Amino acid sequence: MAARSLWAVQRLQRLLASGAASESRGWLHQFSTATQRTAGEDCSSEDPPDVLGPSLAEQALRLKAVKLEKEVQDLTLRYQRAVADCENIRRRTQRCVEDAKIFGIQSFCKDLVEVADILEKTAECFSEGVKPEDHKLTLEKVFQGLSLLEAKLKSVFAKHGLEKMTPIGDKYDPHEHELICHMPAGVGVQPGTVALVRQDGYKLHGRTIRLAQVEVAVESQRRL
Repeated sequence: MAARSLWAVQRLQRLLASGAASESRGWLHQFSTATQRTAGEDCSSEDPPDVLGPSLAEQALRLKAVKLEKEVQDLTLRYQRAVADCENIRRRTQRCVEDAKIFGIQSFCKDLVEVADILEKTAECFSEGVKPEDHKLTLEKVFQGLSLLEAKLKSVFAKHGLEKMTPIGDKYDPHEHELICHMPAGVGVQPGTVALVRQDGYKLHGRTIRLAQVEVAVESQRRL
């Protein structure tokens, strides 16, 4: 009876020992599996190397974009300055044109003032205080004044490029002459040429500013 009891106790101990080993192996297996699972999850959760930062191509594009932006800003500033300069030049030019319109004949007017002085002094010779016996002297002074006036006018006209046309004997030109009438061609006068000037014409620096009123010679005796 005692031997049988001892055998039962030993068998129970062997069963307990084998169960503990099995349980230990199961726990180790579960731990190893969990560890592998966790390691796999950790590995799968890591970002790929190219996601951690921008690639070289992206960096190059960003640098190029920054450079282009700076160039655009520089060109915009230069354009604004150019527009401002053009506006200033336009205003100065407009002001110069307006001044030229107002003061362009300043020199001509200054010379005409001298002509007016001569004319005024000549007119003083006809004052009411002149005695009858002084008429001859007065007429001489008037003649001298008028001669001086004519000479001064010619000098002023030549200085400013104003030229009186002398079309006698020239061929009729509608751009320079205003036909008043026809007249018979005399001795030595060619038909179609200017035979008589009714009113002088003038040119300013070669441009006709007033047509000369003329009579043109024709072969027939008919007058218009």
